[in-house]
This record gives sequence, structure tokens and C-alpha cells, in this order.
Amino acid sequence: MPQTHKQICIPPELPELLKQFTKAAIRTQPQDLIQWAADYFGAMSRGEVPPVREWSERVTLSNWAELTPDLLKILHSRVAGRLIVHADELAQMWKVLNLPPDLFNSVMNVGRFMKEIEWLKFLALSCSSLGVTIARTLKIVCEVLSPDHDGGPPRIPFSTFQFLYTYIAEVDGEISASHVSRMLNYIEREVIGPDGLIKVSDFTQNPSVRLE
Repeated sequence: MPQTHKQICIPPELPELLKQFTKAAIRTQPQDLIQWAADYFGAMSRGEVPPVREWSERVTLSNWAELTPDLLKILHSRVAGRLIVHADELAQMWKVLNLPPDLFNSVMNVGRFMKEIEWLKFLALSCSSLGVTIARTLKIVCEVLSPDHDGGPPRIPFSTFQFLYTYIAEVDGEISASHVSRMLNYIEREVIGPDGLIKVSDFTQNPSVRLE
């Protein structure tokens, strides 16, 4: 009885997909290639950012044992402007950057985050682990979020600053809501210019602004 050979159809996008996967694996150089491949294609199937490490990251990350503002900048770029990030995806981003898992768990616990994470709140709490004071924490957040690449001072929309300051003060628990409100009203009325942006110096070098 003659055998019937079924023709195999190769999807036209497969060669390019495998090419990009190979390049990503070479750049990232994961310790567990099979697990990383599963994470890579899993992220792709969900429309998420795959766990690919850039060349500049691969060269220097081996020397980073703790969280730094530069690593937070990389993490923020991976979030790509989203307001909400799934916990599993964010955990994978954290892992790819070789950040300590105990710190991730600590931020998750303090923020009482569940499956869907408000990125700005997670970022604020991550920055608080680097900042001794609220002003220092907000300075780091501002530097991470600032889109400026022209060498100018870091600056963010006042509305973003207002949200972050209110949230950090609420988590801190030692600053009254009335004090936060007074400071925000003063900054908005006396400090913020027509562009609606706030610079680091506006709240770190102004003697009338006392965030704590």
C-alpha cells in the first residue's frame, strides 16, 4: 500500500522569528537556555516584552549586586510607558536584570501588590529603598522618569510628582495629609512654571519646600 506523504507547511514568519530568537539568546546568554526560551516565547505569545538583555547591560550587570538608579532606568524603559504591569512579567524583568529577589518580594509586600501592579507605585517604593528621606526618594524617581536626554535638569509633570509624593507620604505614615496638601499647593502656586513641569531643584533647594 503506497504511503501518503503529507506536505509540511512552514509559516513564512518562522525564519525571521527564529533569527530574532537566536540573536536575543546570544545577547542575553541565559544560564538556563530552555527555561529562558520558554519565558521568551511565552512573553511573545502574550504580547509582552521578552526577557532580552541589551549588550550594554550584559557587559556591566555582572558587577551589580544591588539595585541602582541606572538599573531602575533600564527597568522603566522595559515597562515602556505602561501604567499597569502584570506581576509575573515584572518579576521576570527583575530577574533578567539580576536584581535581588528578596527586595522584589519586600516591595510587593509593602505595596500590597497583587497580580496587576501600578508601575509608578512599584517604582516609588523601589526608589525608597535607595533614598534615606522622602526628598531623596522623589529625587531618584524624578531622575528615573525624566525623558530628557539633552543634559538638562531632570523634570517630570507636576501631576506625576503630586501622585508620587502623596503615595510615598501615605505609605510612610508619619507625614500628615494636611502637610502634604500645603506643600503641593505651595509648589503648584509658587514654583511650577507654564510648562507644568517640576525640577529636582524645585523641591530639594527651595527652603520653603519641606516635604517631611
